[in-house]
Amino acid sequence: MDSLHSRLAKICTAHGIKILYLFGSRGLEFYYYLHGAGPPPSPGESDLDVGVLPASPLSVQQKVELTLRLEELFNVPRIDLVVLTEADPFLAANIIRGERAFAENEYDADEYDLYVLRRAGDLAFYERQRMDMILKGA
Repeated sequence: MDSLHSRLAKICTAHGIKILYLFGSRGLEFYYYLHGAGPPPSPGESDLDVGVLPASPLSVQQKVELTLRLEELFNVPRIDLVVLTEADPFLAANIIRGERAFAENEYDADEYDLYVLRRAGDLAFYERQRMDMILKGA
C-alpha cells in the first residue's frame, strides 16, 4: 500500500497542483500524521485548511473534485481549500507560513514562498493605512 505522502503526491500531480500547504489550527497535526510522526487525527474535530498553488487556473469542478479527494485522503468531514493565486497577499503569506506538504519542485516552492513574502511586505504599509482608516471610521 502506498504511503499517505505518496498518495497525496499522486492527487496533487493528477490535479495539476505545484505546491500544497496545510495551515490553520490543524495544519501541523496533519503534517506530522502525513509523515508518519503522529497518530491519525480525530475526524470529528474542526476542518482542515489547505492552500494550493495550481499550475494553471482551476475550474469550480476541479476545486470540488480536489477537495473531495483530500477529504477522503485525510479522513476529515471538511477541507477549506484556498487557491493561492486567488487569495489576498496577507492570506497567502499566512498560508505559506503553514506546513508545506507537497512540492513538485522544492526550489520553485522556495522561490514562490519568497515571492509571497515580498508581495505582502510591499503592501504592508498600505494595509496598515487601510486598517487605520477603518478603525477611525474614515
